[in-house]
Amino acid sequence: MSDNPQAGQGRPLPKKESDLFKSVVKHYETKQYKKGIKSADAILKKYPNHGETLCMKGLTLNCQGKRDEAHELVKKGLMNDMRSHVCWHVYGLLHRSDRSYNEAIKAYKQALRIDSENLQILRDLSLLQVQMRDVPGFGVTRHTILTLKPNQKINWLSFAMAKHLGDDLKGAVNVIDIYIGTLEKDSPELRRGFETSELALYRNTILAEIPDNLAEALEHLESCKDVVMDIGSWFQLKASYLLRMGRFEEARNIYVELFKRGHGDDYRLHSGYMCSVLEVDRSLCSEALELKGTATLATMVPLSCDQKGKLLDAYREELGDIIGPGAEIKSQAYRRIPLTLLEGDELIKSLDKYCRRGLSKGVPSLGSDLSALFLIEKKERYSTVTDPVDVKLHPIFAMIIELVDGYISTLESGSKFSSSAFEEEQSPSTLLWALYLRSFLHELCGEYSEGITVADKCIEHTPTAVDVYELKGRLLAAAGDISSAADALDQGRELDKQDRYINNRTTEYLLRANREDEARSRIALFTRHEGDPERNLYDMQCSWYELEVASCLARKEEWGKSLKKYMAVVKHFEDFHDDQFDFHSYCIRKVTLRAYADVLRFENELWGQPYYGKAAEGVIRNYLHLHDHPEARTKAAGEEPDYSKMTAAERKKAKAIARKKKKKAADQKRKADEEAEKKRAEAAVNNPDNGNNKKGKGKSAQQAVVDEDPDGVALLKLDPLEEAKKFSAILSTNAPTRVSTWVLQYDVAIRRGKQLMALQALFKARALEPENSEVFKRTVDFVQRPAPDVSSNATVKDVLKQESSNLLGEKSPTQFVMDAAARAKENMLTSLPMRIAVAKALISTKAGSVTEATSLIIDGGIDGRGVSVDSCCEALKCLCSFGEGATKGKEKWLELAKKRFPFAPSLDV
Repeated sequence: MSDNPQAGQGRPLPKKESDLFKSVVKHYETKQYKKGIKSADAILKKYPNHGETLCMKGLTLNCQGKRDEAHELVKKGLMNDMRSHVCWHVYGLLHRSDRSYNEAIKAYKQALRIDSENLQILRDLSLLQVQMRDVPGFGVTRHTILTLKPNQKINWLSFAMAKHLGDDLKGAVNVIDIYIGTLEKDSPELRRGFETSELALYRNTILAEIPDNLAEALEHLESCKDVVMDIGSWFQLKASYLLRMGRFEEARNIYVELFKRGHGDDYRLHSGYMCSVLEVDRSLCSEALELKGTATLATMVPLSCDQKGKLLDAYREELGDIIGPGAEIKSQAYRRIPLTLLEGDELIKSLDKYCRRGLSKGVPSLGSDLSALFLIEKKERYSTVTDPVDVKLHPIFAMIIELVDGYISTLESGSKFSSSAFEEEQSPSTLLWALYLRSFLHELCGEYSEGITVADKCIEHTPTAVDVYELKGRLLAAAGDISSAADALDQGRELDKQDRYINNRTTEYLLRANREDEARSRIALFTRHEGDPERNLYDMQCSWYELEVASCLARKEEWGKSLKKYMAVVKHFEDFHDDQFDFHSYCIRKVTLRAYADVLRFENELWGQPYYGKAAEGVIRNYLHLHDHPEARTKAAGEEPDYSKMTAAERKKAKAIARKKKKKAADQKRKADEEAEKKRAEAAVNNPDNGNNKKGKGKSAQQAVVDEDPDGVALLKLDPLEEAKKFSAILSTNAPTRVSTWVLQYDVAIRRGKQLMALQALFKARALEPENSEVFKRTVDFVQRPAPDVSSNATVKDVLKQESSNLLGEKSPTQFVMDAAARAKENMLTSLPMRIAVAKALISTKAGSVTEATSLIIDGGIDGRGVSVDSCCEALKCLCSFGEGATKGKEKWLELAKKRFPFAPSLDV
């Protein structure tokens, strides 16, 4: 009798073993893994080579964490029965659990060649196809499932979604219409309810996405009003359609209706209302409706005086009774928006009223709110100024300064906002918040010493005001004393130990001050006490903390540990990507189709998110440093140096140092193991029932997690350039609008000898920010490099020669640098990093003397753009590198820098 009755023979298992196999599947599905393995072993005892049983046993073992054994069994089962769709399906499931989605898709397709109408395999395949954004394949698979099971709602909706994702918008609408047509007139799915409402609105949004189809979308929206539950969304969609169709008066009425319904603080609705009042063109309407935060049409584009007057009249006459101060529904937006429209004396009066209200109520965020008004026009669009130089020159900033100084003077003398006899007396806290606002304004314009002085007055007035300590910490950090900043925040944290925000800020500043152990003890206050706090933070996906720790470790040159933390953030984003898997079937089943489409769009842009960008850039910089300094990599990995190149004395000394390091590492490991054991013992005492309930088992499992490579040695052993190349490619694909993406792309490409790729990166970076100092620095570096080897492709050499000339504007490198120096001298507000970069280029290209390079840095002064403690230190290093010819310049610069940043210890040389 065959020991594998099913392999290629078409004979099923005997009834007893067949029933046992069904129980194996059932136990797997109900997560009764031990029983499943027991049943599988009973079959394998009689038929040890039965492929499907071997595969199911392997799949069950995989769920128990025995991955290697599981893979071995499944492969063995598949080899024994390669014509079984079950074996291929299990093989796919195993790859799916390992996140090898492409391999899983291949296995599923192989299974479907054997059993083309297996619904479970088709469903699993469709989930992986949408996960990997194989939209054409997803559409084909969902069509097959719909053909096999046309009586299930989820199959129709999934096929409609597949059409939508594939940009076949009319096809998606037709699928929904056909499905609705299959329903009987009295069907519950046609009555008013959540699922009916969501399906109707989803169909409507698809109609609106079809080019030039707003009229049909509006008609459908009107027809489905009776079944829609989300009336707010219904009104917003209608208003946006009317606006984009140019039916401004109707759109305006809808926006007024929305304000009456309590949407007065939605700034996007205010943008739409402004568009309807001013009757702007369609493209501007669409852009205004996508704004976020407190931005509106008035802060997006410059408006004429007539347009501003028209909007002000509309707000006063039409909206004043609806969301104004005397209305039943009050709106903060109604008070704030006029600040973006008024000018001159009227603006000062409005600012005065707005500031008084905020100070009386004690609003710490008043300064941040007002700073959004510092707008300048660039290319027919407004942008908010952030550099202290630009802030100080802004007219609204001057108005606010004058008002706040007046408040402080009269509040100190008479506890009133003005000296008028009719002025209402204010509480003592009003003076505190006026001083707080003044200190914040000092921070905005770069007057850090003055800001610290005012913050100290705040603390003297009210020593328990936690927000003031945070502000003082920010000022000290900007002034260059990060350690004192951390101490100031820690002092504030002591006042309210239940405030997670101030605790997190304290941790952040301690890490920036390289006080890692103190930071860990602070953050541990808000983690679970049992187990390792670092592990708890990892489980909570606390990316900001891990990024700060990674930067701290990089500054301390602990490269392996730094990479480990950066990769932890990368892993979080991989988890975010994998987490969407659970929603592919859930959202369709629950008919949350609009939200599901938004999630898919968000996931498509996941790798371009700022936190991922910071982590990827950190990884690239670390690996580039390790590539440039191989000895740092050897040292960090704990590898022994090359003794053969040393003298006898050097070899003896190096071996002694190595022995001490090994002993120290062994002692640290022993202490860590003892501490871990102690914590486990304490946890066992505190939770005696850990082994008897599910909750306890979960905790035990978490405590049992052991990091096999805490120092990141495995990451150090990887090829630095290959790893940097991988992350650089991800950023260039997903974050092409960031200058840092192309700067790092250049750094990686030039080290790999890929000059064309490096040149392309420079062009793209310069298109984003032509006056960026990092781009200028790398442009000069590129043109100074020797020409490619004569053996390289002639076409490549010609392209490099031509495009390098285009990069410099048809100028020689010397002339290019001289022109940059002339522009920097002409504009005294040229950023300090740019002046430093040009000064270095003058020396490296021999386009100027040391005196000229020194003059370029010194003459620009300390009050230009881009001046910070770090840039001042960089300028000092640059002047030192110029040698004796720049000694006087160095002394002068040091004097200027110390005057601007008296708290900065890094300037004490």
